[in-house]
Amino acid sequence: MSPIVRNSSGTRATPTLAKSTAAPRSVGPAAAKKIPGPKPGSDKWLKNRARVPGSKKIVNELLPSFARQFGAMLSAGMPIVSALEAQEEQVDHPNFKLVIKQVRLAIENGGALSEALRQFPSIFDDLFCNMVKGGETGGQIAETISRLAGFLESTSRLRRKVKSAMMYPTIVLCIAFALAIAMMVFIVPVFGSMFADFGKELPGPTKFLMAISDKLRSYGLYMLVVVIGVVVAFRKWKATPKGAYALDAFVLRAPVFGELTRKVASARFARSLGEMIRSGVPILSALDIVAGATGNLVTGGVVKQFRRSVEVGEPLSVAMSMQTVFPSMLTRMMQAGEKTGKIDEMMDSIADFYDDEVETMLTGLTSLLEPLLMVFLGVIIGGIVLCMFLPIFKMGEVVSG
Repeated sequence: MSPIVRNSSGTRATPTLAKSTAAPRSVGPAAAKKIPGPKPGSDKWLKNRARVPGSKKIVNELLPSFARQFGAMLSAGMPIVSALEAQEEQVDHPNFKLVIKQVRLAIENGGALSEALRQFPSIFDDLFCNMVKGGETGGQIAETISRLAGFLESTSRLRRKVKSAMMYPTIVLCIAFALAIAMMVFIVPVFGSMFADFGKELPGPTKFLMAISDKLRSYGLYMLVVVIGVVVAFRKWKATPKGAYALDAFVLRAPVFGELTRKVASARFARSLGEMIRSGVPILSALDIVAGATGNLVTGGVVKQFRRSVEVGEPLSVAMSMQTVFPSMLTRMMQAGEKTGKIDEMMDSIADFYDDEVETMLTGLTSLLEPLLMVFLGVIIGGIVLCMFLPIFKMGEVVSG
């Protein structure tokens, strides 16, 4: 708790938010330097709350456990301020520690928890804040925080599954290209100088390999600059609204990965909508927030179309039946939920189903990619080796000629 301050008249004065700019004692200068951006606790950092340095790591790694522990403390009857103090002491990340401190001070100054969390939108998004606000309205803040923890853990688990499935083929491909370039630049020229002493024409594949090696050695730096320029240009294009939408649309149309993206978006849509409805958030506000939680701009645009249809009085299931992005099973579950009045339960069930579908699909995709990667490695590396040794296989013919 903050110390009691008395002014010149002797009356009690409440500490203000502006006085909280100093970093906690446990956060030293060395720890602060590890985080890029403004120094934690500085005026510049406090004015830049919309983009807290390190927010991506906080959301992906620290926020689920924070919500789980915070919800458990509230469920045990601990006051909100005391629970935040305990979390502030446990968190090691300096910027997240200061975020929790600012939230606590805002509550001590009479603010609501949901409004205090809105100070840091890069960490506590609209979905998080609106669910907390719904819990405050219904007097179920502890239950709401615990459900949020489960939602964040499910989202994080799904993200890790997708990331781990893509990591193996990415690493293998990078190693394969690195080996191929190293062989072309350093090993093939050695064989080329050796073959030049034969004085005979080399086989076609070997000549082709030598030509590529010469180009890489002569223009390799320029090629690297071009590749870097293309990557930078692609990233800038992807950062634009038009580019991001076009890329998301391409991913949805891609074979295999398009189906995987649809299932991931369906799981996120269903779980987010179920949690929002359970927390008492109005359906129109819930659809607004869920549109940004699907992870794809195309599916998000479809959800916004759902909102416009519901706004004019059309049932959500009817609006869902008129689109082709989300699977039909999701529409049927919504219809059943509207008839029984248990939309949240139906959405949780279908979200669990699509989570399992994504896991099964990722497992099968990984199993399929392993032999394909071996074939790819054999073609690239084995082809280079074969081209280099092809003249040696014909050594007798070359020497006798």
